[in-house]
Amino acid sequence: MTAKLIKGTEIREEILREIDKEVKKIKASHGQVPGLVTILVGENPASVSYVTLKIKTALQLGFKEIQDNQPDDISEEALLALIDKYNKDDSIHGILVQLPLPDQINEKKVLNAIDPDKDVDGFHPVNVGRLMIGGSELKFPPCTPAGIQEMIVRAGVETSGAEVVVVGRSNIVGKPIANMMLQKGPGANSTVTVVHTRTKDLAAHCLRADILIVAAGVPGLVKPEWIKPGACVIDVGVNRVGEKISEKTGKKVAILRGDVDFDAAKEIAGLITPVPGGVGPMTITMLMKNTLNSLKFKLGIS
Repeated sequence: MTAKLIKGTEIREEILREIDKEVKKIKASHGQVPGLVTILVGENPASVSYVTLKIKTALQLGFKEIQDNQPDDISEEALLALIDKYNKDDSIHGILVQLPLPDQINEKKVLNAIDPDKDVDGFHPVNVGRLMIGGSELKFPPCTPAGIQEMIVRAGVETSGAEVVVVGRSNIVGKPIANMMLQKGPGANSTVTVVHTRTKDLAAHCLRADILIVAAGVPGLVKPEWIKPGACVIDVGVNRVGEKISEKTGKKVAILRGDVDFDAAKEIAGLITPVPGGVGPMTITMLMKNTLNSLKFKLGIS
């Protein structure tokens, strides 16, 4: 039987409606709205496109949104001073510096300069530590892993006691989602294995997964024979493998493939995410949720 699709586009809309409702409630009761600043250095086309979508989403939700564009020759000192300004701004609850940054700027130094209580991307070492501890210590889970967990939960997948195999060990997806799935609490309590390029018999590990999360960046890496019948498969990979002419616009668009052989895998898995339209739409959504939560932490409301 063909697997049920876990559609990030649909889950995104559900979560955005929830956020919109909360923003209106907080504005009515406390006279405040979440404040998000996005700092864009230079004019990298991919960065511009991504930031534009973040701005649009924030404004649709009634956030205070500041788009701070800086020239690509800005000094590291000037960028750090800008971050310090927003750290001290009580109307700003989330600070996001769009990567990559120009060569003259130390990305690690810049990201570490953001107030951990405004680090809605969840990349500051303090927030990595909070993630590791879990429970009430966790404030801002990294956005893509948080989106993955939301998809699993909202799809009705049982995580408690489940065998979760994560393919990939990046700091952005693999490590944090593995940690999140093994924590105590809803949507977690799993037994987690992390596999990677040096793992022996990768296929055997994948085959025993009740929940298989693939974030390797290798198109079609996971073959159908690696998937346990009925498993939940979360494909994080978005790989450009060519171009085609769009039937709607007549323009060239990228051909995208995931890390899983989707067409074959969907005949074995119980649930599976498509590419595109799966995990991708969730990242900005969870950024908005983290920004809302930052305001709630400040106000002391749950």
